[in-house]
Amino acid sequence: MVNQAVEGKSYPQTTPYLVGREKVREFARAVRSENPLNHDVAAAQAAGYPDLVAPPTFAVVIQEHTLQQLLADDTAGVDFSRVVHGDQRFSYSRPIVAGDELTATMTVTAVKQLGGNSMVTAASEIMDAAGEHVVTATSTLVVRGEA
Repeated sequence: MVNQAVEGKSYPQTTPYLVGREKVREFARAVRSENPLNHDVAAAQAAGYPDLVAPPTFAVVIQEHTLQQLLADDTAGVDFSRVVHGDQRFSYSRPIVAGDELTATMTVTAVKQLGGNSMVTAASEIMDAAGEHVVTATSTLVVRGEA
């Protein structure tokens, strides 16, 4: 069982993550995006962006650093071997682009028990180097109970 006392807990800001062009291209290939904004700098610049635009789900790369904090928190009681990803949402202020230096801060927004399972919802606020909001990535993890 996940410790319900972690609801409302915030974790420290992650170290900065510099979004690289090749990481954007690799991620775009992995999710089978053929959008030229994800692959061609000239196309992205012609569309008004300073560099390649990351696919919308790229935010999970930064969010993963915050989720590692939760998984490493012994007081939370999240057994990763029992975790199933239940839901993922993104709320963007602007797209992520190559050259962004991003940090994230995660807060556990809900811990619920349902049918012997724990449902842990966490929101990661992802900010740029100027401290401006870029995206909030919200995940719900289902931690399966003992059989």
